[in-house]
Formats: sequence, C-alpha cells, structure tokens
Amino acid sequence: MPPKTVTAQPVTNDQRLTDAQVQQWRDSGYAFVSGLLPETMVDELAEAAGAHYPAAGSAAAADFTDFGSAGALNFPAKINVFNQVTLHPQLLQAVSDLLGVAVDTLRLSQSDLWPKYGRDANQPAPPGLQDNADQRIHVDYPNHSLVHPPPWQRPEAVEMILYLSDAEDELGGTAVVPRTGANDPAYRWPIIDSPGIGDLRYINNREAAETYFASQRPASAGFRQLLYEREVRTLYRRGDLLLYRHDTWHRGTPLAPGARRLAHNLTYRKAASEWISTLHTGWAWQAYRDDKFLERLIAGATVEQRTVLGFPAPGSDYWCSETLAAVDARYGMFGFDVAPYIAT
Repeated sequence: MPPKTVTAQPVTNDQRLTDAQVQQWRDSGYAFVSGLLPETMVDELAEAAGAHYPAAGSAAAADFTDFGSAGALNFPAKINVFNQVTLHPQLLQAVSDLLGVAVDTLRLSQSDLWPKYGRDANQPAPPGLQDNADQRIHVDYPNHSLVHPPPWQRPEAVEMILYLSDAEDELGGTAVVPRTGANDPAYRWPIIDSPGIGDLRYINNREAAETYFASQRPASAGFRQLLYEREVRTLYRRGDLLLYRHDTWHRGTPLAPGARRLAHNLTYRKAASEWISTLHTGWAWQAYRDDKFLERLIAGATVEQRTVLGFPAPGSDYWCSETLAAVDARYGMFGFDVAPYIAT
C-alpha cells in the first residue's frame, strides 16, 4: 500500500499562518504550509545551496556521508540569503503565533542547511547503524533539550524544515504521525520509546533500529509499528515549510536513486526554556573574521532579530550608561543604532 501523503496549504494573503494552521500545529503536532516566505528569496537560497554542495550523481555526492549539523551550512553563514531566511520576520511571526508569545521572547537555537542524496541500488550503504537514507521513527527532543518536553498544551519550541526542491523529482518526504487527541495511543506519556533515550542505543537506520527494539524492548517494538502505520508523508514543493515540535513523531524517508534533496532546518524556542540547547556552535564564535561578518550582521539586524539571537532587549538590566557606550564602541562603526536601548 503506498504511503499516505499530505500537501502544503497556503498561508493568508499577508503571509501569516491561518487560524486553522495554528490550531493544527497545536493539536496534531505539525502544520505543512506554503507561501510563508517570498518565492524570490527561496529561489536565491536554493541556488546558493545547490552551488555549495555536490551535485546529484557526482563522485563527490557518492562520497558525501556527513549529513549532520557538522557538515551543514550553519548560521551565521557567508551566504547572506541563508541568514536573511533565518531571521525573516514572517518566520519569526509564525513561531510567535504558534507558541502564543511575543517575537522578542523567542530565541534561535538551530539554523542549518544540508543535503541528502538518493542511493543507487548498487551503491553500498555506509557502515554502521547511522545510515539516514531510511530513518527510524523518532522524536527530536533528546539532542535539543536536557529534559523531557512538558505536557502537550505547553509547547516550548517550533522546529521547521524549509524544502528547497520538489518531492516529485526526489521522493523523500518527511513522515509525521499526527496526534489525534489527548488519549492518542501514539503519544503515550512519557515519550521515551525512541532510540537514544535513556539506556536505549542511538540508531538512525530504520531496519537496524526496529531489529534492536524487537530483541531488547519487544513491547516498544509493537508500539513503534503503530507509529509507522499512522505516518503521513509531505509531498513537498520548493518553498514549502513543515512546522513541527520536539515531541512530534517523524522521520526521513528514502530519496529516489541519484536525487539530491536540500533542506533548511530551523528551531526557535521560548527564551525562558534555557534547557533547550543551541544545536551547533554559538553565533558569537563567528567574531574575529577579517571581514567583520558577524559585526555587520548584528549592526544591520532589527531590534527583534538581535533579540532572537540572544542580544539584550531594550529594557534589559544589562543596559546602563557604561554598556550603552561600550556596545556602541564595538558596533557603532558598522551602523549600529544604540537609540532603541536607551531608557526613556
């Protein structure tokens, strides 16, 4: 039986999530939308990312095995449109609408862009248990958070996948398991039946993971089969955006042989949820470059965009006459305007 698929639903004319999309995310654990970002910006990012990574079918693609954040384009990057997407006001507004909090109380914790390649039938799988061609069903919180997500009605973060190409050319839609209500057996509490949680080994490959569960956790193995039976797959097009949660069951599915999928992954959390870690190297690590790339990015950002990066907001206890002068000394020559941070 072919997998069930879902297509992206358009946002409002002013490029905000509809009330129905917000409610679906809050109730079902995901929303799949189109039209949130400008098409020209998506096209520019897709072209830049396509030039950055090996082409499908190339020798370099066949040898490309680092699919994690370490091999990705990470924020902040020299590709300016990547940074613009990361801090785009319409993305930030979408997260604000989903979590029901103000934009200036959000914090960025992930922004990376990476490729996935479809394997030819005669191409051997990478050694070990971490092959990501056909992922195991999982939740994302273990490598984002130091704790367990709170009860369902108190979400702390929004994850996103921005697709930069078309599933009809590649296959490989992300599979998600929609939550159907408070008593949904697929979302039994606590959410721990996933590789890498507690004393369970981390295994990425679906076949290896389910073989492991069958031998080590027979009861969980049966539960996990229910998840696969319930999953639906995104039939994505360039610019479509999957919004989901740290406690949403999901997985990556195989690409067509010889295909390449490019996807931009992002996560934003509530500022108060400090137990949710930044997934890769902090933004300040990009300082000291000769081109003053980070300094120019900070100076040119809006107040809200800076705050999302963890920059002290107007009214913060950080600001005083001394720090105002000191921060202006660091960034003023790049056009930074200290005025919004001066107490009135």
